[in-house]
Amino acid sequence: MKNENIAVGLDIGTTKIVAMIGRKNEYGKLEILGVGKSKSLGVHRGVVNNITQTIESIQIAIKEAEDNSGYMIKDVVVGIAGQHIRSIQHSDYISRNNPEEVISGSDIEQLISQVHKLAMLPGEEIIHVLPQEFKIDGQFEIKEPVGMYGGRLESSFHVVVGHAASIRNVGRCIQSAGIELSGLTLEPLASSDAVLSQEEKEAGVALIDIGGGTTDLAIFKDGIIRHTAVIPFGGNVITDDIKEGCSIIEKQAELLKVKFGSAWPGENKENEIVSIPGLRGREPKEISLKNLSKIINARVVEIIEQVFDEIKSYGHEDQKKKLIGGIVLTGGGAQLKHIKQLVEYITGMDTRIGYPNEHLAGNSSEEMSSPLYATAVGLMMNSINNNTKSAILLTEMEQSKNEVKNEPAAEKLEEDPKTDIPNQESTENKIKRSFFEKYVEKIKEFLDSAE
Repeated sequence: MKNENIAVGLDIGTTKIVAMIGRKNEYGKLEILGVGKSKSLGVHRGVVNNITQTIESIQIAIKEAEDNSGYMIKDVVVGIAGQHIRSIQHSDYISRNNPEEVISGSDIEQLISQVHKLAMLPGEEIIHVLPQEFKIDGQFEIKEPVGMYGGRLESSFHVVVGHAASIRNVGRCIQSAGIELSGLTLEPLASSDAVLSQEEKEAGVALIDIGGGTTDLAIFKDGIIRHTAVIPFGGNVITDDIKEGCSIIEKQAELLKVKFGSAWPGENKENEIVSIPGLRGREPKEISLKNLSKIINARVVEIIEQVFDEIKSYGHEDQKKKLIGGIVLTGGGAQLKHIKQLVEYITGMDTRIGYPNEHLAGNSSEEMSSPLYATAVGLMMNSINNNTKSAILLTEMEQSKNEVKNEPAAEKLEEDPKTDIPNQESTENKIKRSFFEKYVEKIKEFLDSAE
């Protein structure tokens, strides 16, 4: 038990913060050991705007996850989202000194490091550099260049960019909550790991993650990430519309949306009414379900149309870019009644709801299979893929306390022979892991220098 790899994902959303502890079982499925949730205070549209409140919310979620699992959390993989995120396409190349030498991982790292030198807008920083297709001496569509020969190594890249201050604020919150940051990943990429199959990514699919503050889009084709976008609207805007349209408080509006809300206004009859308790000393308020669904429909249509504009700008109508896998909806907003039918009506594309249950062990609770937890499950998968040991059994904590504090991370990893399996790891995963480690180190250096 002591050397097992325990993974922890931390989803810092606009409406909720989720800490999820898990591990891979003998069948390769994710066994969830504990989950902690808290109301997200201090986060607006995916961006931290109150560090003190965010730290408190993180600590509550972490404590609950520890209590539920019996593990003490040491470090986490965190999701990055928010309206400050944008993506660009870029191509670059290197000329190799000896074309007769085998292309290695260091050549690919050299090519990626060149991309990091791209000039960004003031205050922006590169979060992800994701290789798409390689080209060697003019030979196209190479997915695995390692082991081949050539003088000129080229690649197209999907580069994800965000505000440095927003990213560092997340790092500050994690550190101040008493835990370490082991990795960062874009939330729609984490969600895609949890709910999309490799066949869908090959065929072409658009993942739409409808969160509380933002709606995230990730488009895959030929197994490669092609486009990402963040729409600065989510479920909270729908709740605000209900609150204003029905003249009720936010708590009641959220409850109405979840229990009686529908994205399709045609199904409710005019005489369907729900009674809302009035504020102190006031009469109950009667709300027409038809009016409620009209309010929800108007805002959901606006959000989906903005997402569809992004899909069209990618060029999905081009036969080569056609998304045969259609659309997969996930996130808390995907639980809205009849949203699947509305998305199909607006886009004309096949649509399904994405559940993370495919990767979860059979004994997982039904709640954990909800689209609400797709990002958290994806972040936990990311942590497992990076071979982290992010938590320690509380029963072992006392005898291991000094060891955990004083022992270098590299020595700890050597205890577990399973953590070093280079022959089984793809070039893509090596690139991602290497970049994550360097990027997280950069954030840690910044946080240390700020103290």
